[in-house]
Amino acid sequence: MSEQATNQWTLQRLLEWTTTHFNEAGSDSSRLDAEVLLAEALQCQRIELYTRFAEVPPAEPLQKFRDWVKRRAAGEPVAYLVGHKEFYSLKFKVTSATLIPRPETEHLIVAALEVCKGYEKPIRIIDVGTGSGCIAVTMATQLDKDYVIAATDISLDALAVARENAEAHEVDSRIRFYEGDLLDALPEGSKPVHLIVSNPPYIGRCEVDTVEATVKDFEPDAALFAGEQGTEIIERLIPQAEKMLLPGGHLIFEASDSTMDRCVELVNQSALEFVEVINDYAGLKRILVAKQKA
Repeated sequence: MSEQATNQWTLQRLLEWTTTHFNEAGSDSSRLDAEVLLAEALQCQRIELYTRFAEVPPAEPLQKFRDWVKRRAAGEPVAYLVGHKEFYSLKFKVTSATLIPRPETEHLIVAALEVCKGYEKPIRIIDVGTGSGCIAVTMATQLDKDYVIAATDISLDALAVARENAEAHEVDSRIRFYEGDLLDALPEGSKPVHLIVSNPPYIGRCEVDTVEATVKDFEPDAALFAGEQGTEIIERLIPQAEKMLLPGGHLIFEASDSTMDRCVELVNQSALEFVEVINDYAGLKRILVAKQKA
């Protein structure tokens, strides 16, 4: 894309060129990536691009777009470039300190909201390893005000992002944030809760070669990898949850298809009762639901 050529290129030609460029770089979402970056550079909705195909963009947004194209072609995730990601139809700020929310985690939200229907109010919930806050904030927007949510994370930088997202969605008064490792982050003497949800690190070092470069090279290592096998953090979370759940309360967490059978074993070896495994959109085992015996 030479300087002379790009100054003459319309939005349509820019999208076509960039889509081809991303395809050659190995992206599996080339057209979408190109549209998201161009719309963000122009500060417009993606759908508007199609009504402006003949337009030649101004120099400043064009330069921003070109810079982003270079970085995206080098593997940097689109969400980090534009600074946000949609999750459960909500917009979440993301930075290099947080994982990028993924559609698979929406299954956790659905399962969590379903079990909340059976609890007596007020409902107490803990989101362990909140990251961007997408789980805690989404649940806060979906539930009525008769509940309390605590969100923990070992990363202060991630907690800062989560707080911003809570403020952006006007639920910051309903969520308490705590820094620390898993449930140890909670204040001493915290009351037992109805529900514990978590999207913990669950990739094993033994699987590192199977992880896409755009993920392992850019997303936070501590939020991805849990140890050699991938279940090490879940192995610590389950016994902590046993002590923190009310009778009939639930633990719902995300894991990988490759380790889910082991996660089921861990639950069956605990005082918790296994309820179900929920598959994601690709048919892979993704969400485990367990229950504290009444």
